[in-house]
Amino acid sequence: MAAVVLVHGLYHRPEHFDVVADRLRTAGTHVVVPELHRGSLPDDTAAVQAAIDSLHEPPLVLGHSYGGSVITGVRGAGHLVYLAAFVPDAGESATSLGGASPRLQDAITPEPDGSTSLHPDLAVDTLYGDCPEPLAARAVGLLRAQAPGCGRGVPEHHSWKHTPSTYVVCAQDRAIDPGLQRRMASRCTDVREWQTGHSPFVGQPDLVVDLLRQLLGGA
Repeated sequence: MAAVVLVHGLYHRPEHFDVVADRLRTAGTHVVVPELHRGSLPDDTAAVQAAIDSLHEPPLVLGHSYGGSVITGVRGAGHLVYLAAFVPDAGESATSLGGASPRLQDAITPEPDGSTSLHPDLAVDTLYGDCPEPLAARAVGLLRAQAPGCGRGVPEHHSWKHTPSTYVVCAQDRAIDPGLQRRMASRCTDVREWQTGHSPFVGQPDLVVDLLRQLLGGA
C-alpha cells in the first residue's frame, strides 16, 4: 500500500491535515500524521523518522512551513514535498534562511510561561486569508501555543540532496515570502507554483490531494 507522511508546521496540529488525510485514505493510501512540538528540531525530526521507520516501504513525505526543516533531516523517504516550506542546507536554519514574514511576526504573542501563541485575528489574515471563513475559523481554533525553542535548529542531514523532491511555492503567501520560497525551491528536483496563501490544505485541499496522488502514481 502506498504511504504518505504529513508533517505540520509551527503552532499547528495533525488535525489541520484532516481533510487531506481522509481523502487520501478513502483512495486507499496509508497516511501518518505525526505530532510535532517535541521541544526541538532534533526531537521533532526523530518523531517523523519513527513514523517513516514504521512503514513497509519508503513513503512520500510532505512538510509544511517549519515542517520542511523537519523532513530535511529524515532518512528513508521515497519522495519529499516542501509545501511553502524551509529547505535548509548545511549550517542553515529556518531563521537564517529568512524565517517568518513581518506580518507573521506581528501575530506572535508572548505568553507568561515563556511560550508563544498566535493572535487569532492576525492568524486568520496571515495563514488562512484565502480560505473560506468557516474553514479558516476551524483552523485558527486548532492552533496551539509554541514552547520556547521550538522551530529553531539546524538539520544534521539534508535529505533533499539524495531524494527526489517537489517544492510548491504558494504565491499569495503572507507568512513566508514567496520570493524566499522560490529561492529555496531551486534546491528541489521539481517546482510547482500555486496561487494560494500559506495553507492550501485548509482552503483548497484538493490541490494537495491531487498533487500527492500524482506523485504516488509516478512513483
